[in-house]
Amino acid sequence: MVPVSVLIVTAGFGEGHNAAARNLEDAIKEFHPEILVSVHDFFREAHPWIYPLAQWAYKNAIRRAPWAWNLFYQFLDRFPRVSSFGLGFYRRAARRMRHTILRMEAGIVVSTFPGYGPIFQRAARKFDLQLPFATVITDSISINSIWLQPTSDAYFVPNDPTAQILERKGIPRSKIRVTGFPVPLLFATPATHPREVPPADGLWKVLYMVNAEGDDALKTARGLLGLESLALTVTCGRNETLCRRMRDLGEELGRPIEVLGWAPEMPELIRRSHLLIGKAGGATVQEAMAAHTPMVITKVVPGQEEGNARLLAEAGAGFVAQSPAAVVEAVRRIFDSNGAPYRDCLKAATSLSHPTAAKDIANFVSSLCRRG
Repeated sequence: MVPVSVLIVTAGFGEGHNAAARNLEDAIKEFHPEILVSVHDFFREAHPWIYPLAQWAYKNAIRRAPWAWNLFYQFLDRFPRVSSFGLGFYRRAARRMRHTILRMEAGIVVSTFPGYGPIFQRAARKFDLQLPFATVITDSISINSIWLQPTSDAYFVPNDPTAQILERKGIPRSKIRVTGFPVPLLFATPATHPREVPPADGLWKVLYMVNAEGDDALKTARGLLGLESLALTVTCGRNETLCRRMRDLGEELGRPIEVLGWAPEMPELIRRSHLLIGKAGGATVQEAMAAHTPMVITKVVPGQEEGNARLLAEAGAGFVAQSPAAVVEAVRRIFDSNGAPYRDCLKAATSLSHPTAAKDIANFVSSLCRRG
């Protein structure tokens, strides 16, 4: 008998899609080693020259013209079938998907990116492919209708409010599974260095994941270093210039600051921190909740990230503060009164936690998988 296979499809427009795909792949390999699993970005594979240009356009739109991106996002939400018009352009991607399904003898296709629904539907109809299609939705509440075109056999959503939105959009509750976002498996294991509340050394550990322009990031860090009883860690990605400027800032103020570049150990950093400061990306927010780590959100991409920020704010698991001064004030308030407000945020973050989501989705995918 041919081994059972799972095909996971993703795309690099927002890190949450790729993170969900990687984490689900790891969970299937860990808990269902008898299943073959493969992750593909067919857009990248089919259009290696155009793909980087499309990514560049997306990143620049959300950074420099968020209003324009929001208009486009809302247009797609109102007219989701417009996304199907791209099938002519993506015909090569559709062919690659079909060839991969047949080569793997895949038992199920799982998508972490909304653009694959119409492509799979076309390939399945044209070539009579009889296998289920499942969707892992990577954001909360503000769910664009393109995720729902065409209807999947199953939808995995990060929380109950998102499940309710899908129901209002016409998806039967029987197809919706509230599993949480598939975070790294590390979050389901005991922490190596459990946090103390309040901290025994009197220092609240704050992790600042920089996503702002250099000057705003430095203003934020300067303000945070002015707060008492705070131990600050800053991650600057691959921006070596900003790393150097952050270290210089710490020396100038005579305050200790841990500055990291690209940090592959990010899940552990989030778990050891009392508070995370960062943007409202789907993966970032859900990893913070899995770690029971409240957030101060510094940036919200219009459209898909608005629901992530709303989820935290309405639950009381964090604050939205989109200027350096507002960030510093939010951090000051959350640790005021010996951390009394922080304890409330911690309780709310814990209520939103789904640390075993990747395993739970892997188990359900296995049960859906068409057997050879």
